[in-house]
Amino acid sequence: MIQAEVDLKSPLVSVIITTKDEEKNIENCLKSVINQTYKNIEIILVDNYSTDKTREIAKKYTDKIYLKGPERSAQRNYGAQKARGKYLLFLDADMILSPTVIEECVQKCEKEGYIALYIPERIIGEGFWIKVRDFERQFYTGTVIDAVRFIRRDIFFKAGEFDEELTGPEDWDLDRRIRQLGKVGIISSPLYHNEGRFPVRKYLRKKKYYFEGIQKYVQKWGRNDPEVRKQVGLWYRLIGVFIERNKWKLLLRHPILTVAMYYLRLRVALEYLRSSLGLKR
Repeated sequence: MIQAEVDLKSPLVSVIITTKDEEKNIENCLKSVINQTYKNIEIILVDNYSTDKTREIAKKYTDKIYLKGPERSAQRNYGAQKARGKYLLFLDADMILSPTVIEECVQKCEKEGYIALYIPERIIGEGFWIKVRDFERQFYTGTVIDAVRFIRRDIFFKAGEFDEELTGPEDWDLDRRIRQLGKVGIISSPLYHNEGRFPVRKYLRKKKYYFEGIQKYVQKWGRNDPEVRKQVGLWYRLIGVFIERNKWKLLLRHPILTVAMYYLRLRVALEYLRSSLGLKR
């Protein structure tokens, strides 16, 4: 097992990674954590009973490997309960950190008093649709469609942890509770989300899987809640988030990506509307 150097003058950061059958991705994720410029890190891997080599690979990087299900929210909460760090960083197994992410997060929180931070996300993989997804994701950073990933541990528990009844929008749910407790910000160093070849049909199936969780989230906060209206409403998701703060200029600079992005967004919106009607019956 590779051990990271420990700087006792710096606060410990607990990196919590949730996995299920991620043997293709987990090593790149773990290497990116080990190779951080910030070294006082513990890695906690919470695996949902993988049947591949995920845990075998992870043992080279950490001995803090736990089994927990049934969904990501419960896995993340369990990892946070096992963590010893002042700060928590939540990652999926298909994410790769740029080298200075944790250093920048710690400095921003320690020196500027932030309780949680957004981390810009870039989409990587193969093919044209990956370029479209990466283009789309840039519009969401720091908006209500985004969610904080780096959180002070005491604030995480004060906010009430992830709602284990939600699958999909649990990030949104926690994010809004975190923001009620103090100042949140954003760093400049990105993380990379590896979406592979990105078949459109698989992407739509994944979105459809989360629709029931979104309905539960809407019921929890109320359909007329201002943030809910943005997160699931057609106007903001199809127009508002892409034009606010002069972001519309980016649409004009990339017309082909813009058209393709709107094709994807409309497909998702139609699937959501169909599912919503089905759930109401």
